[in-house]
Amino acid sequence: MHMACYFRRCIASKLSRALGRSEDAFISALCAIPVSKKQQSPDFRLSVNTLLRNGILPTNGNLQAQTEALASQLKQDSVVEEIFAGRGVIHFRVSRNLLVQKVLEQLCQERHKFGVKSELFNGLKKGTTVVEFSSPNIAKKFHAGHLRSTIIGNFIANLKESLGNNVIRVNYLGDWGMQFGLLGAGFQLFGCQEKLKKNPLQHLFDVYVQVNKEAENNEVIGQAAREFFRQLEQQEHQALLLWKQFREITVDEYQQVYKRLGVHFDIYSGESCHQQQAQEVVQQLQRRGLLKTTEKGTGVVDLSSAGDMSSYSTVLRSDGTSLYITRDLAAAIDRKERYNFDEMIYVTDKSQGIHFQQLFQILLAMGHSWAERCQHVPFGLVQGMKTRLGEVVFLEDVLDEARVRMLRNMSQSKTTKEMVYPEDTAEKVGISALIVQDFKGPLGSDYKFDWDRILQAQGDTGVFLQYTHARLCSLIHRYGDGEEGAFDPSLLLDQRSISILQHLLRYDEVLYQSVQDLQPKHLVNFLMTLSHLTASAHRELPVKGSPQAVAQARLRLFSGVCTVLANGMKILGITPVEKM
Repeated sequence: MHMACYFRRCIASKLSRALGRSEDAFISALCAIPVSKKQQSPDFRLSVNTLLRNGILPTNGNLQAQTEALASQLKQDSVVEEIFAGRGVIHFRVSRNLLVQKVLEQLCQERHKFGVKSELFNGLKKGTTVVEFSSPNIAKKFHAGHLRSTIIGNFIANLKESLGNNVIRVNYLGDWGMQFGLLGAGFQLFGCQEKLKKNPLQHLFDVYVQVNKEAENNEVIGQAAREFFRQLEQQEHQALLLWKQFREITVDEYQQVYKRLGVHFDIYSGESCHQQQAQEVVQQLQRRGLLKTTEKGTGVVDLSSAGDMSSYSTVLRSDGTSLYITRDLAAAIDRKERYNFDEMIYVTDKSQGIHFQQLFQILLAMGHSWAERCQHVPFGLVQGMKTRLGEVVFLEDVLDEARVRMLRNMSQSKTTKEMVYPEDTAEKVGISALIVQDFKGPLGSDYKFDWDRILQAQGDTGVFLQYTHARLCSLIHRYGDGEEGAFDPSLLLDQRSISILQHLLRYDEVLYQSVQDLQPKHLVNFLMTLSHLTASAHRELPVKGSPQAVAQARLRLFSGVCTVLANGMKILGITPVEKM
């Protein structure tokens, strides 16, 4: 049982016996309280209003009297030290010795499972989760615009996995469509296999730019592009061979970028995988009477509630070829048959909101009730992402810039430790800075990118998060983790220690909140507060020079914080560094 749940259970058990209701009835009404910087905070809040809403208490009673009656019951519990009853809410502090003992015991026992075994998650269905994210277009260098989808999708997959779900990470590549007709025709005219081997994606990019320019004034090239794509759709050997070469080269190159980001995929899929199935989807729509033909000859599905075509989705071109949404329908159906998932999450920018709304609506109309368990997680745009050379196009440029800037900052800092691979540390810290900057606010919001702000060593930055973790690792490496033998909880009753332990009580609730709305900001804010509390404690609670029993107790506290920081960072997709 998680330690916050230990206290919840004690309180819930007391109230359960007093009121003759199940313990679980009181769990949802209890929550840990955020730590206050200005004054000592209570540990928990019991919402009497929640109990009334859930029918646990009679709604015709006097609210103040009911609150006071519950408070008097809690006063009799040995776990509770202080109690403050207001109108419809009860705040209370638990025994300080018990708080220290239970939190640190739990950290010592559970390590990387700390928080995720909480009973808060008992009601959540654990099953198979498919997460589709990143999804760049092949035959192009990795654009910086795909960074958000990549790191957000990775966070969601990590979070679900940490809570016991079987997660399937899918990269659904943009690897089909008319643009590949243009690229194929362009490569036949301007391509060079030698250049393709030396710098594959740059050469394909150059070819694509050149053929686009030529096609503006030369209809012959346009015809050649349509012919090449026709050959692709007809599965003609030579065209398919060239296209497969483009695809394989791209995936190899992208995997290098993903490796730098610490991201992996179980499946590299793509639109091309669902060409035949897309035609089968069209036939199913016809059989169900859902497919209608417009005057222009396009195939559409009427999505209007009145059946008056005021809202519809086009699923077929007039020449009978499929569209992006048709292939998405086929991909969703195929994944359900293949993986029998319990939920599927798509991570893309918010401009695709209507597309996914229509996708889920059509799937439901086709009789696929599981579409109700499909979800689109939208995100906003990053504004002003530039390197010293100007506007950024490629993600590698951003990662290189983050590493170079971080390496320079580290070389100028007086606290930087000597490292065997400083470039590797600079890369990890730089990527942490990018991730934290991205995750601090609501995902749906646009934000302005600022190199100087995100790489600051102080404040709510990824650099400060890594620095706090590295500092704790250095302390533990030097003095040990304090976990051997017994320790005296009374040696950690100072306000700095108590504030940290109070904050740790909220960790399971933060994870629960994160999995409810799939927003990383809750976890980022929690880890930032923990880092600031730890920085203050590190200054005021020295290990060096303290009596052995005191040093041992403080080391146990700092070791526990280090564990939680590392666990939380890994869920966010950040690789913790031990020295910087």
